[in-house]
Amino acid sequence: MGSTVLCSIALTVLLLAAGAMASHPSCPATPPDTGGTLQVSHAFGPCSPLGPEASAPSWTGFLADQVARDASRLLYLDSLAVRGRAYAPIASGRQLLQTPTYVVRACLGTPPQQLLLAVDTSNDAAWIPCSGCSGCPTSTPFNPAVSTSYRPVPCGSPLCTQAPNPACPLNSKACGFSLTYADSSLQAALSQDSLAVANDVVKTYTFGCLQRATGTAAPPQGLLGLGRGSLSFLSQTKDMYEATFSYCLPSFKSLNFSGTLRLGRKGQRQRIKTTPLLANPHRSSLYYVNMTGIRVGKKVVPIPASALAFDPATGAGTVLDSGTMFTRLVAPAYEAVRDEVRRRVRAPVSSLGGFDTCFNTTTVAWPPVTLLFDGMQVKLPEENVVIHSTYGTTSCLAMAAAPEGVNTVLNVIASMQQQNHRVLFDVPNGRVGFARERCTAA
Repeated sequence: MGSTVLCSIALTVLLLAAGAMASHPSCPATPPDTGGTLQVSHAFGPCSPLGPEASAPSWTGFLADQVARDASRLLYLDSLAVRGRAYAPIASGRQLLQTPTYVVRACLGTPPQQLLLAVDTSNDAAWIPCSGCSGCPTSTPFNPAVSTSYRPVPCGSPLCTQAPNPACPLNSKACGFSLTYADSSLQAALSQDSLAVANDVVKTYTFGCLQRATGTAAPPQGLLGLGRGSLSFLSQTKDMYEATFSYCLPSFKSLNFSGTLRLGRKGQRQRIKTTPLLANPHRSSLYYVNMTGIRVGKKVVPIPASALAFDPATGAGTVLDSGTMFTRLVAPAYEAVRDEVRRRVRAPVSSLGGFDTCFNTTTVAWPPVTLLFDGMQVKLPEENVVIHSTYGTTSCLAMAAAPEGVNTVLNVIASMQQQNHRVLFDVPNGRVGFARERCTAA
């Protein structure tokens, strides 16, 4: 029996278990992964495949938790972007700050063991919690001992030099590496095994087999790094997928796996607006683009050019990120957008869950927000700009400024502003594309 067939059987078992745990009474059947297209689910939604403990207890509670995660992730992205920085703070709660919001399904090993992998466009090194891992909060770790295709990467291998902080422990011939996040750290064995995604198999997929996680948080699932670095999934599968992928991200309120991750050139939209990818040699894995302005309604708001300018030396500029939920702008850019929204709405302003531009009325006429890039404009309708309270009486601008007291240089276009768009990452042709696409009815 082929590995993809066995993986499909294993994933069926996984999904049945997830469906049984789902907290929403109307969680639909999960659609299958086919070809190079994987179904995408929100990790914290009402039908979270991570189980009911990952679902938000309330909308207000979710907003507060997510704003805290976003603030910490912004510091993490900033530390990646700026040359010479070596820190990355930890988010509050269960999740590592760089564990993103969306997950896909995959199988690893022979026979295949089912996995949930977080989709992260700003990360390269993949990791998977392995059996015996100290501090990994998962009940379904990968067990390399029962996989006939598992191989540790030996010390001296070129792959070992590409891992973050590589090391060869005393009396060990296997390559290890470590990642440090403020008061938390991860230790992993650099490994290879067969990875099945949808109907495709990556025979020698290189990843970190997590052995120890210490500190305030640790990843509950594996991570699929979709950055542009040498150990990323994109680089490892360039012969299969030509360093090209796209996704349509579902909203937090969507049920089950309603988004899609499409790998490779086949099946990508041909008619799509694009903007050039920019290269930061100090952090080549991040997806930088040149955002030239922001329009609220028909007015281009007054943002200083320095707030949007791309500068590889400082890491400044604009990146697209799948793991931040609400767009964060440097203070001058955010304040210009916020002030124009307030001017147009003309209603008393309140705050909610970390958002400072909220209105306690059901009759708000929200102006559209348009992001302006080189060669492309992305008009965001209300669903990409506004969050509503549980009862719909309060609505807020779903953007924020960088955390106070932090010298953050990045503008981050986050997942809520990308939702219900087909977002194309075409690395060989150096471009990012946006096209409106309904991937969830929520």
